[in-house]
Amino acid sequence: MSATPALNTSGGPGRPGAAGTGSSGAHAPKDPLSAVESASSEAILRVLRVTLHTGFAALLVVGVVRLLAPGPRGSFPFLWSGLALVLAAVYLTGTVLEHRHAAGRIRFNPRRYGLQWLAAVTALWVLLLAGSADFAWLAFPLFFLHLHLLPRRAALLTIALMTAAVIASQWSASGDPVPHAAAVVGPLFGAAFAVITGLAYVALYREAENQRRAADELRRTRQELAASQHEAGVLAERERLAREIHDTLAQGLSSIVLLARAAEQSLAHGDPVTAASRVALMQQTAADNLAEARSFVRGLSSPQLHDTTLVEALRRLCEETGRSAAAGGAALRCRLEVDGEPAELPQPHQVALLRAAQASLANVRDHASAGNAVVTLTFLGTEVTMDIYDDGVGFDPDLAAGAGAAGAGSAGAGTARAGHDGGADGSGFGLRSLRERVEALSGSLELETAPGEGTVVAIRLPLDPAGGDAGD
Repeated sequence: MSATPALNTSGGPGRPGAAGTGSSGAHAPKDPLSAVESASSEAILRVLRVTLHTGFAALLVVGVVRLLAPGPRGSFPFLWSGLALVLAAVYLTGTVLEHRHAAGRIRFNPRRYGLQWLAAVTALWVLLLAGSADFAWLAFPLFFLHLHLLPRRAALLTIALMTAAVIASQWSASGDPVPHAAAVVGPLFGAAFAVITGLAYVALYREAENQRRAADELRRTRQELAASQHEAGVLAERERLAREIHDTLAQGLSSIVLLARAAEQSLAHGDPVTAASRVALMQQTAADNLAEARSFVRGLSSPQLHDTTLVEALRRLCEETGRSAAAGGAALRCRLEVDGEPAELPQPHQVALLRAAQASLANVRDHASAGNAVVTLTFLGTEVTMDIYDDGVGFDPDLAAGAGAAGAGSAGAGTARAGHDGGADGSGFGLRSLRERVEALSGSLELETAPGEGTVVAIRLPLDPAGGDAGD
């Protein structure tokens, strides 16, 4: 026994072996796409389904009423009436099971028995037709079931046979030696109309299916895009934190380690005054890095740029670099030079330049063995440039590239000496992080160095005069 998959609640023909949509009705995603895709076609399919079932019931009732009406009756009217009730029960059982399955109320899938159900309904109709010609017109709703449950050629064959049976029953009931034209044309016209309507229904169903698949694909694409954007956002935030940690905390912790060693040496040599000054510098460095950590966790700019200009922040950085190097026992003189009229730069430009200077000077101090470092900041109206030069040991940029990348500033000196890529921690993140910062602002970074000839890191960032960034 099966339902009428031909016109189920989801509007799809339940032809055996074909993918229907009946069971999806109760679980259809409730979003605007679903409403748009099913608003018109599903409503039409539902009307057709209701019309089919109502028409079948009405024609069956008409046949039973005419069979039991006063007047001349055929043989065994109550027997045929009972058989009509059996047909109604079989038909109703199938439609109810299909509806409940489509709504997700039962797990039993009646579609597996679609052909058996259709055969039972058709056989009962043939028996009723043999008993009374009043049941002939039940053939028309049955035509639709055959069109939807059977392959097209098989359906056309069974429809032709059923039409012939209707013509024969009408001819037999009339008692005429030759069938009347209406008894032939009527069934033929009805069969043709049913075939055309059934094919139109199939075309409508396929269009609805195509709309559903397109909407499903759009939903999947939208979900994949949302997931991709979320993942990209996570990666971007991870990269941001990695850059901030490398350019601030990692460099600061490296300074603290060097200062702690220097303080330990001072104590070992009985110089508590120098040790105390180095401990105080360690505390200041730790406090500065704590403020940096709190700032970049909140996604804010560097605390060193609060209530000050980039020029002042770079000048303080040079002074701190010299003091830190001196505390570690190195004689590094660091100074800032400014060319052009200082202009108010966009916050991202200020942060990028400050971070570049921090990373570069940290590596000059830790790896380059330099005596001098010069930071040159140049304002050119349409762009701003910054060069970080040191007269340290330099390195071979080809070897640095082979190791992954050189670090910011004379970080490459660390590459030559320690086999690292220039990060103070040897993580390989220095120059790559700096390049990403600069390229994100449509700028460029160039590295010039050679063994024994020092290092220059040159950064260029374009400005937008229309936006007032150039300051002219």
